[in-house]
Amino acid sequence: MLIARTLTKILIEDAKKAPVLAILGPRQSGKTTVAREAFPKHSYVSLEDYDVREFATTDPRKFLKDHENENGIILDEVQHVPTLLSYIQTSVDLQRRPGYYILTGSQNFTVNQAITQTLAGRISIHTLLPLSIDELKQAGNLPETSETLLLKGLYPIIYGQDYDPTKWYRDYLRTYVERDVRTLGKVEDLSTFVRFLKLCAGRIGQPANFASLAADTGISAATAKAWLSILEASYIIFLLQPHYKNFSRRLVKTPKIFFFDPGLACSLLGIEDEKQLQTHYLRGGLFETMIISDLHKQFYNIDRAPHIYFWGDKQHEVDCIIERAEQLFPIEIKAGQTISGSYFSGLTYWNDLANADPAHGFVVYAGDTNSTRSAGNIIGWRQAGTLVDRIRAL
Repeated sequence: MLIARTLTKILIEDAKKAPVLAILGPRQSGKTTVAREAFPKHSYVSLEDYDVREFATTDPRKFLKDHENENGIILDEVQHVPTLLSYIQTSVDLQRRPGYYILTGSQNFTVNQAITQTLAGRISIHTLLPLSIDELKQAGNLPETSETLLLKGLYPIIYGQDYDPTKWYRDYLRTYVERDVRTLGKVEDLSTFVRFLKLCAGRIGQPANFASLAADTGISAATAKAWLSILEASYIIFLLQPHYKNFSRRLVKTPKIFFFDPGLACSLLGIEDEKQLQTHYLRGGLFETMIISDLHKQFYNIDRAPHIYFWGDKQHEVDCIIERAEQLFPIEIKAGQTISGSYFSGLTYWNDLANADPAHGFVVYAGDTNSTRSAGNIIGWRQAGTLVDRIRAL
């Protein structure tokens, strides 16, 4: 079953203006499906195919000429032949055809570096992450409980082809993550890297302590930092940065580790069923990573940069801060299904410290009730998929 993606409409509109569109995101996030659905008359070429890749590398001019047509070309996984972008630039400069080149890429660093050098001013760049909560909800595929969603994750293929998540994530780790790691970082000891990845999952929602990660993995701190960069470039993790505004002199300044997909994190942690998840010490961190990654998706799906942070000092913390037009919107994220007054302690402290309007604060929790209280707004996890729209309307 094909699940409609919010980004499709924006891609079609941008193709009326920009000669080149790039769709970046992790493997299996749906980039190819979206590109082919949005541009059905374009020819499609996969650079995953070794023979095609060799042709594009050794004779790029003839490669592009052979695929010339009146509609355009979709070049899938363009990070395999970054030198091709220079020839696309020449083609665009000679004949500026809106929406002619559609590029997809699974390695953020590799593709962005090449784009910056060659296609600046000629390209519209978009990020497609795995399914959002709202996309699943609109398709009628949103699970009944947040625990089920945490375990299944949000990769489209799991819903479209009814895969067993436990097996799929194990295969995903082996066939995609390890292959990209070889390409990006020239990591020779993959078993050590996988141990490092599992240790990252064990620190989900916690500060990125390079020295601790390095010591536990048996690598140097510099290697730990480099490996985290590889995971970021492959859209496996993201580092949530602390908000910079100095409401307190003793701010936490270390970014936190989160995963873009909770299902992959559950797999790395060895969590295979809801019973295990309900009692796991990282249940709160997994729920938090699902909500914060979904906030990223909501911004990317409307083609906006996500200005998302956390805030904390030595005694207090706010799980998430969204900055918009110099306004700050604090969000607390709680994995419990019963609302407690303690859920608002971070918001109350923040509102007093920042002299903020409580109406701009939110508690997202694993229950279903939505309400407004004097200390802030309560949002059930099912409704969290449209939180960015609500904030943009304030």
